[in-house]
Amino acid sequence: MAEEKTNAEVETTTEATQQAVETPQQDPQEFLENFNWEKYEQGIERVDDSKLKEFEDLVAENFVDTADEEVVEGKVVYITDREAIIDINAKSEGVISLNEFRYNPGLKVGDKVEVLIDIREDKSGQLVLSHRKARTIMAWDRVNAAHDKEEIVSGFVKCRTKGGMIVDVFGIEAFLPGSQIDVKPIRDYDQYVNKTMEFKVVKINHEFKNVVVSHKALIEADIEEQKKEIISQLEKGQVLEGVVKNITSYGVFIDLGGVDGLVHITDLSWSRINHPNEVVELDQKLNVVILDFDENKSRIQLGLKQLEKHPWEALSDEIKIGDKVKGKVVVIADYGAFIEVVEGVEGLIHVSEMSWSTHLRSAQDFVNVGDEVEAVVLTLDREDRKMSLGIKQLTPDPWTDITTKYPVGSKHKGIVRNFTNFGVFVELEEGIDGLIYISDLSWTKKIKHPSEFTNVGDTLEVEVLELDVEGRKLSLGHKQTTENPWDKYETEFALGTVHAATISDVVDKGATIEFNDDITAFIPQRHLEKEDGKKLGKGDEAEFKIIEFNKDFKRVVASHTAIFREEEQRNVKAAVKRQAASADEAKPTLGDANDALQALKDKMEADSKKK
Repeated sequence: MAEEKTNAEVETTTEATQQAVETPQQDPQEFLENFNWEKYEQGIERVDDSKLKEFEDLVAENFVDTADEEVVEGKVVYITDREAIIDINAKSEGVISLNEFRYNPGLKVGDKVEVLIDIREDKSGQLVLSHRKARTIMAWDRVNAAHDKEEIVSGFVKCRTKGGMIVDVFGIEAFLPGSQIDVKPIRDYDQYVNKTMEFKVVKINHEFKNVVVSHKALIEADIEEQKKEIISQLEKGQVLEGVVKNITSYGVFIDLGGVDGLVHITDLSWSRINHPNEVVELDQKLNVVILDFDENKSRIQLGLKQLEKHPWEALSDEIKIGDKVKGKVVVIADYGAFIEVVEGVEGLIHVSEMSWSTHLRSAQDFVNVGDEVEAVVLTLDREDRKMSLGIKQLTPDPWTDITTKYPVGSKHKGIVRNFTNFGVFVELEEGIDGLIYISDLSWTKKIKHPSEFTNVGDTLEVEVLELDVEGRKLSLGHKQTTENPWDKYETEFALGTVHAATISDVVDKGATIEFNDDITAFIPQRHLEKEDGKKLGKGDEAEFKIIEFNKDFKRVVASHTAIFREEEQRNVKAAVKRQAASADEAKPTLGDANDALQALKDKMEADSKKK
């Protein structure tokens, strides 16, 4: 009876066990909680081997071995302020600090995440998991796969570093260069910190495990599609909206939605500007017109001022030649100054129209940039949009009564304004310039260049020598204001006069002596010989005789040799005369000659007999 009861109990137990084994197929967790392991271990409850094998397979399929360090997938079942509760189908749920999910601030219940079992049981018996370690294990394979397949990855910008940003991608710290953040220049890097963004893996260094990502590459891919579409629709004269992308000294780059165009500085405004930032600013939205582009439409020339009416077209019809206008000096060149009469309309005042003076100077001597000036309209061409102005026309022409103010022979004072190789320009008053030829500077000095005699800015006394009213030319002289010293020197240093002086210089062909500040005489080489046959040298003092004096050419030639040579010649002539006189006295008569001849004949005959 007891045996039957036992068999019955066993059957009942087996049937219960079978039902219990079948239950996990529906809810393994419930089966584990209700299964009586103690009876099973004591053999009170027996389980069929086939059913037990089925149970073991079911457990292996549904439950995680917490001793295994493989990465497993878990499910977020609850989120607290600090932790996320993850179910990995183990005996208990695990916990992970939310700090490990900073890259994914959108984490929510139900999300599946990869985890690694960090601690099977902590002090409180809690299963501790690690998402960071799991990501690190899987990250390198994922990064390589993303690079090879050119996939888009999500990353969390952790912080800013030198030259770029540090991005958490799959748990790996990747580098995001500053140039790869956006297609446009970034001025504030901090705005991207603690943000999750999409990236493309552009470079991997397998040796050093370095990863470089780019957000710009994703933008460029989108822009490239937009660019193709925009370029295909471009036409000259088309007006488009763009954003100021970059400002340079020569122009402004405009982003037309993926395509960049350049507005040159001359096409920004009808008025003259010094720098584009006077008209536009970064990130400003504005309309521009397409002026031109190359065959590939890669270089697009844009215009901003062309959207407005040309200022010349709006210029009042009342302005005509001879009218007085006011304007501001906007540009100065050597040849003149540009005056903005109205915005976008400029006139040129040539330097010759700034003063009545025929001696031209730089425009900077008369006006400065920013000056408000009044001028007279000299020419006006509305078709070619050109206007010439004059300032000197506002004052009377000083040449009107020139013959009265500066008659020939009148003496005046003027200021040295300029030099030429042949003379000096002297300004008598504003608009009245005269020329002093180099030969009219001094009576006595031999001047090679005017700078040897005077300086720019010096005041000179002048005399009007010639006056050409039609040609507006005035010939002046400076030496004419003083007496010509050569008139008195002509008498003092007349031919044959003798003067004492010292040799001041010796040259190849002779030497020079200075009689005074005005007279410098030349002594030819042969006239340097002294009475003893030697020659005078530099510093030797002697007497010199004037052998040439030319007042017109200011030439004086002297000789030392001539002094004693002349005495010698006089002595020679006297000796010759004396010799001639003696000869005349000793001249023989005819009788004396006959006696001499007879004596000679007798001597010859006597000699002949002796032989």
